[in-house]
Amino acid sequence: MIAYSRPSPRMWLARQTVLGLELVVLLVVLGGVGAGVWGSAGLGLGAAAAVVLIAILWFVERGRYRSWGYLERVDDLVVRRGLLFHRLTVVPFGRMQFIDVTAGPVDRLFDLATVQLHTAAAATDARIPGLRMADAAQLRDRLAALGEARASGL
Repeated sequence: MIAYSRPSPRMWLARQTVLGLELVVLLVVLGGVGAGVWGSAGLGLGAAAAVVLIAILWFVERGRYRSWGYLERVDDLVVRRGLLFHRLTVVPFGRMQFIDVTAGPVDRLFDLATVQLHTAAAATDARIPGLRMADAAQLRDRLAALGEARASGL
């Protein structure tokens, strides 16, 4: 079996942190709505609904995290992802037009970034989330150099 590189474990920690914050918000909202409509019994039902919803989201996010992987080959980059619908994207180095490295507020808090590869065909764009900032910058530089070397013959 081929060994794909995986996102950083910090990505999973960041996702769990966001889910924890969502749980607090859902507990307050659903518990408050339940208490307002059905009294103290509604508070318990609202809180239970919030916990069940977050548990389902936790399993979905865990599966999405585990499904991401990328592999640098000689002539292309392979990115796989997908929980229910598996997707495998192969981006030839010579077809890459530019590479973005982005990081939102939660990503920056956990020293993470996402590498986005752009090609002329939108269907072959690929993104690799959850890389450490330094690893994302190194991957960007490596892919840009490979892309320039392969595109020079076109």
